[in-house]
Amino acid sequence: MNYNDLVKKAIEAKKFAYTPYSNFKVGAALITEDGTVYTGANIENASYGATNCAERTAIFKAVSEGHTKIKALAVVGDESQYTYPCGICRQVMIEFATEDFKIIIVKNKDEYMVKTIEEILPGAFTIENLKKH
Repeated sequence: MNYNDLVKKAIEAKKFAYTPYSNFKVGAALITEDGTVYTGANIENASYGATNCAERTAIFKAVSEGHTKIKALAVVGDESQYTYPCGICRQVMIEFATEDFKIIIVKNKDEYMVKTIEEILPGAFTIENLKKH
């Protein structure tokens, strides 16, 4: 799957966002190491803390079905600007990212940026930090 296809899937997923409080809809689509695609949308909750971002929705769907290696993830919010993943989502991404993982930050179907995880989360906390040296 190319990035354009993943972008289209993220835009489609955004339609399923549940955002009665912020009305800020976000969609995400990812591709796993074996080529399986998962999508997600943000889901708000009146307690706010129970809200889940689109990126984590897609990642948790993939992981819950046994896919723990993610090659790329596209995220789209307001189509008049680039919507970057929040810090929590970036940390979750690093947990399941392949070495060549790419994050596609989407403005609209024709405009997007491709970044590495290191570019959007430098100095990430990973399993390596937990190993004794």
